[in-house]
Amino acid sequence: MPFIHHLADVGECKIEEGTRIWQFSVVLDGARIGRDCNLNAHTLVEGDVTLGDRVTVKSGVYLWDGIRVADDVFIGPNATFTNDRTPRSRQYPAEFAGVTIDRNASIGANATVLPGIVIGEYAMVGAGAVVTRDVPAHGVVYGNPATIKGHVCHCGQKLEEMHCPTCGAEYDMENDRLCRATDQ
Repeated sequence: MPFIHHLADVGECKIEEGTRIWQFSVVLDGARIGRDCNLNAHTLVEGDVTLGDRVTVKSGVYLWDGIRVADDVFIGPNATFTNDRTPRSRQYPAEFAGVTIDRNASIGANATVLPGIVIGEYAMVGAGAVVTRDVPAHGVVYGNPATIKGHVCHCGQKLEEMHCPTCGAEYDMENDRLCRATDQ
């Protein structure tokens, strides 16, 4: 059974077992939230949002319609997501350009992710980054605009010459895609 703080405002939506939603959070009708997620205080989840299992959403994050978050994603405090390429007051697009965050990705505090962006699996977006382009799987990006600064291992450590100094995993680039050497 999910835990919903008595000061949270949660509409008619699907929330799986083990999920915790803390005070002053708002979850609108239609949202889908997986198992064992943690939505910290002062978060907003609109109705056309899907969160996978074991997702952590820190305080001050607003997830707007069209956002899709896969399993085991971390979203740092005050990360900002946008879903409208040409926003105007009281004018709404026929369909919002959502953001997709693939499994095991991490978004740093105060990062801004523009509409239509895909953040690849295991990618890491640095604190304060402004993401204007897709981030490849295992990519490390930061800056304004965010640019690729390297790659990270499945374990989260930055690779040094395609080798993880922490767990020893080896990687290769195959068709512009990072692959574990043992996976080829």
